[in-house]
Amino acid sequence: MVCAFELDGDLIGTIRIVPMGYQLTLTETLLKQLGTAAPAVTPADWEVGRLVLAPEHRSDVEALRYCLSLAIGYACANTHIGSLYASCTHVLSRLYRRFAFTAFARDVPLPGADKLYTLISGSAPRVAQALSERPPAPQA
Repeated sequence: MVCAFELDGDLIGTIRIVPMGYQLTLTETLLKQLGTAAPAVTPADWEVGRLVLAPEHRSDVEALRYCLSLAIGYACANTHIGSLYASCTHVLSRLYRRFAFTAFARDVPLPGADKLYTLISGSAPRVAQALSERPPAPQA
């Protein structure tokens, strides 16, 4: 699934959600690096990836929350999703904790590249719930 996000007629972002188990995703490539420590992937597992927001929206956590919520909500309404997986930088993994993702592997190398990734996962219902929750208003 590929979703695009529009705001006031302007395209502000895209995301891709891909079923796992077909060796199509970066996460599956990285899971191989973990060997027997890798979680067992099921037919209900999907990778959330290629989330891109326009530069003026990248630092807006609420825009990220809203876009992820729309995409995950759409995906869950249209297919069975058990767990969601993603690969990201360590800094982004801390951000995704707000949305019920948990880091399960850090500094995983991509074969043939000088990149290290953190692997995260979360139960689709828990992630959807966390995305729908509004953060507390700042105290004055």
